[in-house]
Amino acid sequence: MMRAAAKSWNLGRFDARAFAESGAAMEGEERLAAFERLTDERHADGEADPVVRWAVRGEMRSGSAGQASVWLHLQAWLDMPVACQRCLGAVTIPLEVDRWFRFVADEATAEAQDDESEEDVLALEPRPDLLALIEDELLMAIPLVPMHEECPQPLSSQGLSSSEGRDLPPEAVRPHPFAELSRLKKQG
Repeated sequence: MMRAAAKSWNLGRFDARAFAESGAAMEGEERLAAFERLTDERHADGEADPVVRWAVRGEMRSGSAGQASVWLHLQAWLDMPVACQRCLGAVTIPLEVDRWFRFVADEATAEAQDDESEEDVLALEPRPDLLALIEDELLMAIPLVPMHEECPQPLSSQGLSSSEGRDLPPEAVRPHPFAELSRLKKQG
């Protein structure tokens, strides 16, 4: 396997076929600021500019009818500061991507085969942006509801209904907005 420097490959128009045919592998690091969509997900109180570490390896595999297929193994790691959905403070979530991609000739073929395949299928042309692919995969790795195991500060009762604030003293729980309406309806 050939170790390649990231600078020797055009990451913006990545030639996956040539990379796989040469059996190349490379790794790199980028500051989070290089990934605009990921940066939008970063909590303002989290680490200012964490590092995205990544590695890729290409290989050719025998496919159907003796045709060789282009494969790319992508790994990426990031400790991502996002908003805890419980306390809204910053929580650092370790994101990890470990995926294989099979490449086909064009977008139409990739779209037709992707639903039927266990692996992800991508098009060789137009050539993909490797850093955008890394960003896509890291975005999908962010949990839908990120939370601390235990929030570092007590939760605010603001906005909690009485059922959500069971452990809070009664004076700390805001009444449900329709509670008064329900009471009036029962009187009338």
